[in-house]
Amino acid sequence: MDQTLLLVFQLAVLIMSVVIHEVSHGLMANRLGDSTAKQQGRLNFNPINHLDFMGSFLVPLISYIGGGFIFGWAKPVPYNPYNLKNQKWGPALVAAAGPASNFIVALFFGLAIRFVPMNYFPEPVLFASSLIVYINILLGVFNLVPIPPLDGSKILAAVLPYRYERKLLELERWGMFLVIIFILFLFPLIAPIIPILFRLITGLPLWL
Repeated sequence: MDQTLLLVFQLAVLIMSVVIHEVSHGLMANRLGDSTAKQQGRLNFNPINHLDFMGSFLVPLISYIGGGFIFGWAKPVPYNPYNLKNQKWGPALVAAAGPASNFIVALFFGLAIRFVPMNYFPEPVLFASSLIVYINILLGVFNLVPIPPLDGSKILAAVLPYRYERKLLELERWGMFLVIIFILFLFPLIAPIIPILFRLITGLPLWL
């Protein structure tokens, strides 16, 4: 496949995957009592409403050129945690909804690869489905890392004693810096999880 076409296709898959991720946050918040995202028109899958120039275009381009993989994010869906019915577990459930949606997408396409007869999967369809599985596993795993402002930090905060919870959430002021440090130096430590999950779901080695 032409490299430019491949980049465009990967970017399209990434954008739709991060949109699903963010909308899932908003849907969970709405279900738990906060309608902020709904009132601001963010509970839809129109990419235009969710695109972030840096996270949806610049970072994916840099990661593709520099590392051969594509990564990014969408504009965060707004929500007010003080409107949630459950103040203790509500923020954790809202946070978990994003990665959970990515794993659900990965399971849907991955189990199709695993169980649907291969004659229904010509090579372009198999490649596209594999890419969707890979990107959604990557997003799910990355966002579960307990570093503010990633979703994993909100989940961890719910199980920590109050004083440690506050200390963890105070790190959000350094959020972007911490995430960049993690991507540059620590992400290789968890990267091996991705091909393992890919093979568990699809039954195939990660060949992208």
